[in-house]
Amino acid sequence: LEMPDYVFAYHGGGKPATKEEGDKAMAAWMAWFEKMGPAVVDGGKPVGKSYTMSRSGVTEDGGANPISGYSVVRAKDIAAALELAKGCPILDAGGSVEVAEAMEM
Repeated sequence: LEMPDYVFAYHGGGKPATKEEGDKAMAAWMAWFEKMGPAVVDGGKPVGKSYTMSRSGVTEDGGANPISGYSVVRAKDIAAALELAKGCPILDAGGSVEVAEAMEM
């Protein structure tokens, strides 16, 4: 039985102020991905400015909680996916991780 994929949507975290901070943050992310190993389906990317589209038009401020990046991981269930998310470096940077199953259609 194939395990489901989960989307990790990152919120907040901010940009590092210095190159040293940036290098340290990148090392923390790489270590986390390495620790998750084959569970990482797509390491994803940080994302640029967020826009929200609705029937009434476009909100350019990214809405209430704009996404700052994403990854896709494979886990046996939501509990296992949430356990993996606990190690995310964005949590130490004041951000959060939204975890949701990518449903098969």
